Amino acid sequence: MFPPRRLLSAFALLAALMTAACGTPPDKELQQAQTAIEAARAAGADRFAAEEFAAAQSALARANDAVAQRDYRLALNNALDARERAQNAVRDATSRMAAARKDAESALTGAAAALADARAKLRAAETGRVPAATLADARSRIALAEKGVQEARTASSGGNYKAAIDSAVKTTATLRQISHDLQTAASAPAHRRRPAPRKS
Repeated sequence: MFPPRRLLSAFALLAALMTAACGTPPDKELQQAQTAIEAARAAGADRFAAEEFAAAQSALARANDAVAQRDYRLALNNALDARERAQNAVRDATSRMAAARKDAESALTGAAAALADARAKLRAAETGRVPAATLADARSRIALAEKGVQEARTASSGGNYKAAIDSAVKTTATLRQISHDLQTAASAPAHRRRPAPRKS
């Protein structure tokens, strides 16, 4: 015996098919499909579940074409397919967006740690015998990296997680290189001047 919900759904589908067979356009189902697609777009499905979202749009387009050809049964089938695909796209987008947000947060945490380490290495180098030109270059590079971290944070806040991850990863690599260069410069032995030869 069918569960009550499935039975009701089967009756609803049968009624809809009978209506379509009688020559009435499935306006209600078309509107539901359109609404579902708009909801999917608002949920970010066009970015995070692009394939399923595009399939929903295609199914709705086929449904409208079928209406124009007065094939209302085909129009109904495509409208129902469009609605289902749009709903699937919302679920996929929600899951993928959460994963992308987590990855972006992790990348930003790594960039922030690399920035803190580069600043610490710079402070240490400033108290050592590191050439002034090397320190000036490191300060300039760290300032640019700070902008990169800020850009990554802004992208993440705006939901552009891919851009945030790309920027954070690139900036982290730059900062690690700066830290390495500063540490190398700080640990390099100081060059002593050779005494000038005495005049005889």
